[in-house]
Amino acid sequence: MKSAMQSLLTVMFISLMLLMSISLFYPQEAMSASAKEIDIRVDAALKRFKKEIGGGKEFLEKAEAVLVFPRVIKAGAVVGGEYGEGALRIGGKTQQYYSTASASLGFQLGAQSKTLVLVFLSKKALSEFRKSDGWKAGVDGSIAVIKWGVGEDINTVDIKDPIVGFVFGNKGLMYNLTIEGSKFSKISR
Repeated sequence: MKSAMQSLLTVMFISLMLLMSISLFYPQEAMSASAKEIDIRVDAALKRFKKEIGGGKEFLEKAEAVLVFPRVIKAGAVVGGEYGEGALRIGGKTQQYYSTASASLGFQLGAQSKTLVLVFLSKKALSEFRKSDGWKAGVDGSIAVIKWGVGEDINTVDIKDPIVGFVFGNKGLMYNLTIEGSKFSKISR
């Protein structure tokens, strides 16, 4: 029993140290960003989206809105979590700032950063999202993570889902990721 308790305390200590070290190496991510900082990062993320996704510019022009989280940091040591801040854009203009957060439990060690772009293709889905105080993927609505081949134009994909998501890592578009369980909440800036 004593050994199990020591193991649990060791895991908790390692997790705490890892999260503290992330705040040292990523000081901007450890603190909230200003509205201007978020908007600059969102602009860069959308530019990357349009560059890396064939037909991305035209696809976004057909969208009701786009929610962009330029930098979502995930860290963990058995217990993990992720957090990021972004902006909801309608007609190219920021309407509201949001945070995304989730927690996980299981074998994990380390930290990574990703960019998350959610595209609202339905007025109803956008309205329901905007009315909520804390919208949770997989509970309040579903987000389809889009997959297609390199060189394919996104406008040739028959998308029927009201909300679609794109996840980018350092090496480009990431596949086979889930957004289920992520919570999106309004923040003031």
